[in-house]
Amino acid sequence: MSGTASAAGAATVPPLFQGLFDDAAVFPPGNLPVADAVPAHRAHRAAPYADAVGPLLCGAGRLGELAAAAGATTGTSAGAADGTAHRLRVGLVLPGGSSELGPALTAAAPFLVAGVELATRDAAEAVAALDLLLPPDVPAAVELPRELLRGDGLEEVLDVLVDSPYRAKFRTGGVVAGAFPDEAELAGFLTGCAQRGLPYKCTAGLHHAVRHTDPVTGFEHHGFLNVLLAAAETDPKAAADILAERSGPVLAEAVRTLTDHQVTVIRNSFTAFGTCSIAEPLDDLAALGLLSPTLTPQEDR
Repeated sequence: MSGTASAAGAATVPPLFQGLFDDAAVFPPGNLPVADAVPAHRAHRAAPYADAVGPLLCGAGRLGELAAAAGATTGTSAGAADGTAHRLRVGLVLPGGSSELGPALTAAAPFLVAGVELATRDAAEAVAALDLLLPPDVPAAVELPRELLRGDGLEEVLDVLVDSPYRAKFRTGGVVAGAFPDEAELAGFLTGCAQRGLPYKCTAGLHHAVRHTDPVTGFEHHGFLNVLLAAAETDPKAAADILAERSGPVLAEAVRTLTDHQVTVIRNSFTAFGTCSIAEPLDDLAALGLLSPTLTPQEDR
């Protein structure tokens, strides 16, 4: 799993990590200015580790700012015919619900829309809006507040989504301690999705590979390797035990023993997560021997 060699001998991103890291640089806690995030994202997409990087995520209210920044970095209008090769792959994040969907899709015309992430308090209403307005080739994920996913609420929401073409989305962190679910809560979501064959993405708090306590904030962060390894579990206790593991070497060894079939099952379930840093997760993987150091950002070296 340490990065396979291509026919030319160069290291490549292992399938377990391909397209896993959506670029959420403009969101907290990173809060990178859009004007800086666009060239940084273009650099990621041109780097040797590009296969690990998903789209640039952008909130509905900042699409005009994003279009201006994208045009500035290409020297042309972002939507002009001669700028097509440079069009950004953008994931639309819609915290305001279905009312933002139509206007956001219109505002995103200069970009290649790689996905939509729609926050809502009503999964059925969100599915109906997506069915009505979303282009058929654009994937979407539906996020409900965590307080609505407790008890029977989780089952009801997942049952709505499993009958739709859309993924679930789950928030795994934030800027306050209460934004981080514990192992049991996250395991309930993961196994509920696994039992139904429902794919999902996560967001926030996962930019390090291994579960840990942040030394500055004291917040308990889940590790993305923990989530990957728990993704195929259908038993909540087994998933919670994996999520609780704090040893990087233990998790790395578990990753190395995965079969190709297991990797496919895991990534069909856990499709991506938003991270405000692309460098940190790649550096973690290299430190654990799961990725060639040549596939990490080199600017700090």
